[in-house]
Amino acid sequence: MAIILPPKALCLLPLLFLSAHSQFLPFRGSFLDRLFGLEKPVGGSGPRDVLEGNDGGVAGDEGDWTEAVDADPGFRFALLGSGGGGTAEAAAGEGEFEGEWEVVSQNSGVSAMHMQLLPNNKALIFDSTVFGPSKIRLAKNARCPVRPKAKGPDCWAHADIYDIRTGALRPLNIITDPWCSSGGLGADGNFVSTGGFDAGSKSVRFLGLCDHCDWQDTPDVLGDGRWYSTQTKLDDGAFVVMGGRRSYSYEFVTVDNRISAKTTFFPFLDETTDLDENNLYPFVNLLPDGNLFVFANSRSIILDPRNNKVIRELPRLIGGSRNYPASGMSALLPLKLKNKTDARRVKAEVIVCGGAKPSAYRAVEKNQTFMPALRDCARIVVTNPNAQWKKEAMPSRRVMGDMLILPTGDLLMLNGATKGTSAWNFAADPNYVPVLYSPEKPAGERFRELKATTIPRMYHATSMVLPDGKILVGGSNTNPTYLFTDVEYPTEMRLEKFSPPHLDPALQQYRPKIVAELTDKKMKYNKSFYVKFRVASDGQKVSKRDVKVTMYEPPFTTHGYSMNQRLLELANTKLREEDEIYHLDTKSPPSGTIAPPGYYLIFVVYKGVPSEGTWVQIQ
Repeated sequence: MAIILPPKALCLLPLLFLSAHSQFLPFRGSFLDRLFGLEKPVGGSGPRDVLEGNDGGVAGDEGDWTEAVDADPGFRFALLGSGGGGTAEAAAGEGEFEGEWEVVSQNSGVSAMHMQLLPNNKALIFDSTVFGPSKIRLAKNARCPVRPKAKGPDCWAHADIYDIRTGALRPLNIITDPWCSSGGLGADGNFVSTGGFDAGSKSVRFLGLCDHCDWQDTPDVLGDGRWYSTQTKLDDGAFVVMGGRRSYSYEFVTVDNRISAKTTFFPFLDETTDLDENNLYPFVNLLPDGNLFVFANSRSIILDPRNNKVIRELPRLIGGSRNYPASGMSALLPLKLKNKTDARRVKAEVIVCGGAKPSAYRAVEKNQTFMPALRDCARIVVTNPNAQWKKEAMPSRRVMGDMLILPTGDLLMLNGATKGTSAWNFAADPNYVPVLYSPEKPAGERFRELKATTIPRMYHATSMVLPDGKILVGGSNTNPTYLFTDVEYPTEMRLEKFSPPHLDPALQQYRPKIVAELTDKKMKYNKSFYVKFRVASDGQKVSKRDVKVTMYEPPFTTHGYSMNQRLLELANTKLREEDEIYHLDTKSPPSGTIAPPGYYLIFVVYKGVPSEGTWVQIQ
């Protein structure tokens, strides 16, 4: 029987990773029993318990490939040097400016374990209901929930809304626990959250965009428990929710908020689970033909989700494991539309970077040995029938890092550690240095190290791209509760903003400005879309070749993975100037397989310098 969930509600997706039993050692008694009391897969979707294990399809991945990268001069990277000057002719990111960090808040209210940018220019932040008191209370008139086996009401907030312009916080009231959940923005802009921990593992939650909106929670409606699952938007605006601890299956939350509680067994997730899992929060991307790219552990496939058909398996990515708790980074590289009307002709390429050896978690658990994280980056053109991985080396090792796509089409890698894995206190040596990756440059010239932060951002750190092009960075809690003293890495409540190289002060005079009141706010598929902007061109003629329009879907980020993140480069058809305003005619995406329905940020990029983003809805 179908269950109809509240319409027009935005569902919040909390994503948090947990690894094995030792993460919970600080807890005793009934809490441990509730965590690991079940011996069979949740919902009966898999044939065996995860702890029985297998090699996860990673036999041979203990080799010395990463060490070979360190020694092989063929894998050397280029740190882009000075050059640049103060003109827009120097592409943003190639000058001397290495970025700038600014602490914008001393208190995020709750630990920023999960974050999502909302279409009202607010940031949603949340963690879990079992971590004890946060740093912000519920509103005075709020009804304090009573948690399972708690001694009294819980009047602390475990989620809040952060105003990215004013810094104001508004507490939210979570009912079922969204810890290690998944989520994303629905077609109407509301947030949809699936799964979580304990009683929250089968919940679906919604969060609207109004100034007083709070969580709407519908418990026990998913077919399988979804703890560490991935939620991916499809071409019609529905979500597919895939995986989770001991849940080797997937199911759908449809565009009209219907949930059938019908699951589809997915053997690939069972096959890629090893003794320490290393396949939770699988990397999932919607491809131009409507199929899904699914990556788990070290293997990847192309899946037709509606017919449960594996189209083909891609070559294994050797060198180590990439998913939680090994926790590498991944993204779908920008899609260049080039006036294509057939979505299937659009090239799709995926990048996967960093992670850990399959045995890294066990090494920490058994003898406190922190193995070096992986240092490789690999790309594969998944739309190529003969696709092969192509590798290169990052400037530094990274596990638990974030990978964000910038408005320019470059990628930013930040946060994480250089040793160990995800899990409470299972990593060492924070990686303070962000890295800019330019996918269009030749191999050997794509990486550039940027200015380091001074704040360790390790397990449970998150980040997001903001409309002004800055990066909001928060979180880092390697502890099972809020701990601020007598630990190596205290719970981090400060929020920072990082200005990437495209915000070089020397280039800001050339920064375009979208004339929002004259620019379309709605977009239809395969139609003309008009953008109006101003730019100071230093007396030079502005041509179509100097300008590109990018379209960014803000992701839900947790545990180093940004779900539903994609950047499109639209095709320019005509540019003209009138009264110092440039009128740019572009072509919208051809279908929902390229741009699933919903809200996106539109940027005008002039010679590598992006404007501030403005919101547009495609439907």
